[in-house]
Amino acid sequence: MSKARVYTCCALLLLCVAATVVCFSVFMRRKCSAGTFSRAAVAADSQRCSEIGRNILQQGGSAVDGAIAALLCTSIVNPQSMGLGGGSIFTVMDRSGKVKIINGREKAPLKFKPDLLRSCPETFQMLLGSQWIAVPGELRAYEEVHRLYGKLPWAALFQPTIHLAREGFPIPHIQGRYIPYSDTNQTRALRTLFSDKDGKLLKTGDIVRFEKLADTLEIIANHGANAFYTGTVAEDLIRDIQEAGGTLTLQDLAAYRVTVTDAWAVPIGEYQMYIPPPPAGGVLLGFVVNVLKGYGLNSASLQDEQKTLTYHRYIEAFKFANGLKKQIHPQFSKEETVRKFTEDSFAARIRTLISSDETHGPQYYNITPHLDSVGTSHVSVLDEDGSAVSVTSSINHIFGSRILSPRTGVILNNQLGDFCGRVDHFTPGDQPPSSMAPTVLKSPSKTLVIGATGGSMITTAIASTLMNHLWFGKSLQEAIATPVVYVDPTNAVKFEPNFDERVIEALKALGHHRETTGVFFNVVNAVEKDGDCISAVSDARKLGQAAGY
Repeated sequence: MSKARVYTCCALLLLCVAATVVCFSVFMRRKCSAGTFSRAAVAADSQRCSEIGRNILQQGGSAVDGAIAALLCTSIVNPQSMGLGGGSIFTVMDRSGKVKIINGREKAPLKFKPDLLRSCPETFQMLLGSQWIAVPGELRAYEEVHRLYGKLPWAALFQPTIHLAREGFPIPHIQGRYIPYSDTNQTRALRTLFSDKDGKLLKTGDIVRFEKLADTLEIIANHGANAFYTGTVAEDLIRDIQEAGGTLTLQDLAAYRVTVTDAWAVPIGEYQMYIPPPPAGGVLLGFVVNVLKGYGLNSASLQDEQKTLTYHRYIEAFKFANGLKKQIHPQFSKEETVRKFTEDSFAARIRTLISSDETHGPQYYNITPHLDSVGTSHVSVLDEDGSAVSVTSSINHIFGSRILSPRTGVILNNQLGDFCGRVDHFTPGDQPPSSMAPTVLKSPSKTLVIGATGGSMITTAIASTLMNHLWFGKSLQEAIATPVVYVDPTNAVKFEPNFDERVIEALKALGHHRETTGVFFNVVNAVEKDGDCISAVSDARKLGQAAGY
């Protein structure tokens, strides 16, 4: 046989192999269900912000670029939840599988009311006023995470939101629901932002503009985060805060630094679950999931009496989690002490304290009174190269402190309120404990990027989703939609509407104290890659919708 014929045969053989690989790949892709994506996805609080994040990915941006752009968008689409005046915690997995935590949680300023903790209410209420403002870390977190992982220019991430803020957009339903909260005597500047030319409050469907904030965003886009912390924006921001009676200074802003650490890993079956350490709430999530995994839960756990037993154990795990909260604070707890709460041996010891047929009083779980919290926003991103971002951001309560800086358009947080009931004192630079738990789960063939909003309900929301998805076999969307059971700080049990009434009655018979609540704030946004198929879900509770390609 001539060399030419040999080369021709080899070439044909290679073509056949290549065609087979392509056909196999196409065949496998076709097995993905409708509504899934093949390359990348973003799950934010709203469809608009998910799409802005997705567009950044399509332009060659990294997962971090997409997350920052989606967060900036959320700061005007859901300004009651997060913004430049708050803080955020990023859990970032790079393409090699290494996971880092970028901690931009707010910090206590150099000066604050010495008796501030005496002002803490005994039961939950919105904490209004400048005395609760902590030093914002949001933009420093964006700056650091972009420095480490960003691909597109910094300014490019701001342009979609700057345009949206200047041009205006119809107020979405969720923002419209909370605008009445701006109507108080203490929040004149905030009320003005959400009022028309006749002084009437805007409502859902009206056009809202954030023109002063757009100016601020443009300065930051062009000059970097330093403009917010040491430049003209900083001067305007501090002037407004001090005129409102606040204690923050230019020194507080200039001194702010983020921290970058390794994520803590908790083995969950085939997965490694990567969580942020304190001041975040990842430890509580790791603890609860570890307790539950020891029961060997599966789809049969939802059948007949087994369902009552499953949720009894679930509630008991959360009661013990409530008892741990005061011990989880980075300023007062050694790392090795806190880490043990995520270990299998500690979970096994707690399971020995959980009986199958009774519950106990608060002292059994070492409960100390602490306050509920609400609010926050979450974004989950999975990029083409396998990198992922799970980031939770917050100004704490609805519209935070409800102090708006008129010169900058920035709404300030009230995060010092998160010290209430959790510590006996705090010092300048301390970070308030948080429920935020941006999480990434990784197995040899799957990646799940997940996080939640809702203050104290964050741990509940994520744990419920993981239990229903990983162990009960529900789809990601079904798992997120499943009604949750929430154990409040007093160990009262609250059931989301449509929870199984038969199980509720059986749990009451075991001694659990049921209370009702008007609002559940739990919202989960997640992205999962299983083989070649990517599912992305933004929780319908906040009318969100994911985007991908």
